[in-house]
Amino acid sequence: MSGKIEIREFFINDYDVAIELWQRVEGLEIPEGDDREGVTQFLARNPGLSRVATDGSAIVGVALCGHDGRRGHIYHLAVAPAYQGRGLGKRLLNECLEGLRRIGIKRVIIMVANDNPSGREFWRCSGYEEIPGAIAMGIDL
Repeated sequence: MSGKIEIREFFINDYDVAIELWQRVEGLEIPEGDDREGVTQFLARNPGLSRVATDGSAIVGVALCGHDGRRGHIYHLAVAPAYQGRGLGKRLLNECLEGLRRIGIKRVIIMVANDNPSGREFWRCSGYEEIPGAIAMGIDL
């Protein structure tokens, strides 16, 4: 650990390291559509919004960030376990939010699994509130 953490844009060349990090972080699920092709398309539709945190050449944090024209969405915000508790997740989040503000997005939605208490606490401490009555639903095509 160098102690000098930089945050920059997520590029598709970061994908393999990002996937490995997402798989190591408890409570994070990588569903269908988050393969290299899906993430490539996501980044192309949302240029400059997704972020990675680096310590030297090592990627130690990742956040996918995008929007649908009305609402912002943050997916897979994760920090390597050795770097957690130092405000790095909040730095990644703030950079994502600033990017969304610049393009005029006024509301951001995230989804957190019920069985991810540390994730839920992070989002609560970041000012997010649960949406009463909302139930996440989906279908694989």
